[in-house]
Amino acid sequence: MGHFFKKIVEFLVVWLLLFFLVFGTCYSWSNADQEGDRITYLPGQPANVDFNQYSGYVTVNKKAGRALFYWFIESPASRGPESRPLLLWLNGGPGCSSVAYGAAEEIGPFRINPDGKTLFFNPYSWNKLANLLFLESPAGVGFSYSNTSSDLYTAGDQRTAEDAYIFLVEWFERFPQYKHREFYIAGESYAGHYVPQLSQIVYERNKGIENPVINFKGFMVGNAVTDDFHDYIGTFEYWWTHGLISDSTYKVLRVTCDLGSSTHPSNDCVKSLLLAEKERGQIDPYSIYTPPCNESSSLRRRFRGHFPWMPRAYDPCTERHSEVYFNIPEVQKALHANITGITYPWTTCSDIVGNYWADAPLSMLPIYQELMAAGLRIWVFSGDTDSVVPVTATRYSVNALNLPTIINWYPWYDNKRVGGWSQVYKGLTFVTVIGAGHEVPLHQPRLAYILFRSFLENKHMRGIDQSFLKS
Repeated sequence: MGHFFKKIVEFLVVWLLLFFLVFGTCYSWSNADQEGDRITYLPGQPANVDFNQYSGYVTVNKKAGRALFYWFIESPASRGPESRPLLLWLNGGPGCSSVAYGAAEEIGPFRINPDGKTLFFNPYSWNKLANLLFLESPAGVGFSYSNTSSDLYTAGDQRTAEDAYIFLVEWFERFPQYKHREFYIAGESYAGHYVPQLSQIVYERNKGIENPVINFKGFMVGNAVTDDFHDYIGTFEYWWTHGLISDSTYKVLRVTCDLGSSTHPSNDCVKSLLLAEKERGQIDPYSIYTPPCNESSSLRRRFRGHFPWMPRAYDPCTERHSEVYFNIPEVQKALHANITGITYPWTTCSDIVGNYWADAPLSMLPIYQELMAAGLRIWVFSGDTDSVVPVTATRYSVNALNLPTIINWYPWYDNKRVGGWSQVYKGLTFVTVIGAGHEVPLHQPRLAYILFRSFLENKHMRGIDQSFLKS
């Protein structure tokens, strides 16, 4: 009996050793990678930072050498990051950095001072509500890179979505504590393509899995490129009704850009757009009632997503501050960025990636229909002073879905002041934000914070009289 017991003990010891060798080693590797990405201090950061930050690279294609850069910012310790959902934020362009815009100018905890060297807190940072993951995508944008130079000239919607999905799978292995956590995706502008396309991949690959690692619950997009035909109609109508272009140019645009691609417009359409640009004059098309930066960009650059943003009062040239800050060697070292010694400077947007964009479907509406049928939470919001992807464009695209109305158009409020308007459809909630340009969290940070909180809580935007919302 003693000999038999001894053999059982030896057998258990061997299997325990094997278990820890296999699973324990994987666990330690994972945590080693996670700890290696920890940001201990950002140059110029304010005092009393009470949340964890991580940043680094995830390889999404070993053969090509494609690696995507991320910046992950947890909720403050006082707000319980372990119980908060996870949000992935994507900016568009195509070719623009989510670090430059989403993280540093919109929903992240820091803003960059005009000196380009120091940071200050954003009081309406979304990390107070969720753990925030920013991804620079595709390769060639920001710090993300590829060892295959042709990748920069062949990026498109499909590869961007596939690489982003691979990134997520690998990232959850590096951060296993976030597996099965409620997960959402959000973004703006051309991320109106990125967000639903990635959402579709996650949803479809989760099918049949009872407890998926990526616990995807829904998405939200703002001032989003959605459907080229309806976006064009709504954009030209906005320009005309806001007195930005002439009657004749409005008519020409409707003809030359009819049924065209916004990503690859025809030559005649481009000529018409240039004419409209001349008539609009030196305004900021991304925020038509605020002053532009003194040094204006070219039409091509602005239509690729180079837009100003508004920390504190308003600085229309603040985009330049981020290009100073993220090119500081000490900042790159703190972020574990540019580890391969990229030969070109970090920029807010990549002209190469944007100008050589490959595949771009004309419409995201079929994906909306698929994901609404699956019961996922979908919110669409729009700043009403943006003339690039204006509120009228979004309304035409949403209306093309022909959804039944649950709650008709109504004003929502913040401290008894109108914050915007909303309409609730079966399967989709649409919200406008008053006085906000293309980047809603930049121009109206408090209202954007309220909007995001409502989205997470899955509650309608609050009207001054809630009784009619119950009908």
